[in-house]
Amino acid sequence: MTASFPPVEDQLRIITRGIEKIVPQEELRKKLQHSKDTGTPLRIKYGIDPTGIDVHLGHTVPLRKMRQFQDLGHQAVIIIGNYTALVGDPSGRDEARSKRLTEAEVETNAKTYLEQVGKVVDMSRAEVHRNGDWFGKMSFAHVLSLCGRVTVAQLLTRDDFAKRYREEKPIFLHECLYPVMQAWDSVEIKSDVELGGTEQLYSFMLARDLQAQESLNQQIAVMSPILVGLDGIRRMGKSLGNYIGISESPYDMMKKFMQLPDGVMKMYFELLTEVPLDDVDRLLAGHLKEAKVTLARMVIGQYHSAADGDAAAARWQAEIGGDALPTDIPDVVLAATNLTDGTITAVKLLTALSLCPSNGEARRLIQGGGAKLGEEKTTIESHDQQIAVTDGLLVWAGKKKYCRVKLG
Repeated sequence: MTASFPPVEDQLRIITRGIEKIVPQEELRKKLQHSKDTGTPLRIKYGIDPTGIDVHLGHTVPLRKMRQFQDLGHQAVIIIGNYTALVGDPSGRDEARSKRLTEAEVETNAKTYLEQVGKVVDMSRAEVHRNGDWFGKMSFAHVLSLCGRVTVAQLLTRDDFAKRYREEKPIFLHECLYPVMQAWDSVEIKSDVELGGTEQLYSFMLARDLQAQESLNQQIAVMSPILVGLDGIRRMGKSLGNYIGISESPYDMMKKFMQLPDGVMKMYFELLTEVPLDDVDRLLAGHLKEAKVTLARMVIGQYHSAADGDAAAARWQAEIGGDALPTDIPDVVLAATNLTDGTITAVKLLTALSLCPSNGEARRLIQGGGAKLGEEKTTIESHDQQIAVTDGLLVWAGKKKYCRVKLG
């Protein structure tokens, strides 16, 4: 039984939104037209190395694109890189991954990954393969044959390897196998389109070469831009502490969204929502805080529920955007040895409670009027102000950091 597909132009309009590069561009239309003419779905590949257990919004960019392909009638094929994860993806790395995972760790991570991926991709309509199913069966002779298809000169055209080579940093042989393994996955599952970030272009193109050598149709690379994190500069990542996880609580997600720099708002709307771009421009031309709340509610609604998004927005407005006290104020023990006759300087109070990491930052916060005391938020006037500390004293370091003193 053949499938029916929307008009090619309608498919292209959906597929190309938020896409930075398609290689080769001219082949995508031809593949979509052939698919429509024959009623044969395209096989859309996305590979995940389960090196951690948290899926964040950066991961969802290609996953959302895969869901769009699914909704257009095409076949999602997810590769769990349980063997490539043992190597570690060198993309964008200045040095080798210091710790290699065990097979047991990778498999534990894979199960958690798939549960979270199911919040984006319709897993009931997706194929899932572990690349250990084929790499685990390869003989050493087969591995040598596969390596013989790629030259060292080709590998050194990769930006990460080229940079390390110039800087005389080590490039280990097992790392060189990673792009070859990733490319061979495309041969095994006969992919028509591969999704990922622009840093994966080398592996995507190597896959085309290997597919041609095996007399298969060559895949097309559909590459998304890299979603920047909460700092608005570096790519979103857990190791950088600038990420929003899709399994975080709605309110924690809301608080992180409200920290976003205004300059990244358009990227987030384009890559993480379906809001028409003309409407995005109108939103961003208005009140940016309201636009940020709208964005957060939409995204939270995708991974929790619309009601959760509304509740998180209301709570944020009441506790941080408004005047109500937060409901999650932590108690922090302040040792009696920090006090002199029951008092402590403002700077020492902020650092002793870990509200500021250094005296310098505490002074800057006080100078800016961001350090306050009590439910009434009385401003601390100077860094050497003596603060009379009582059990339960509420201390604020800006709007988002606060605690109650517990004398110990």
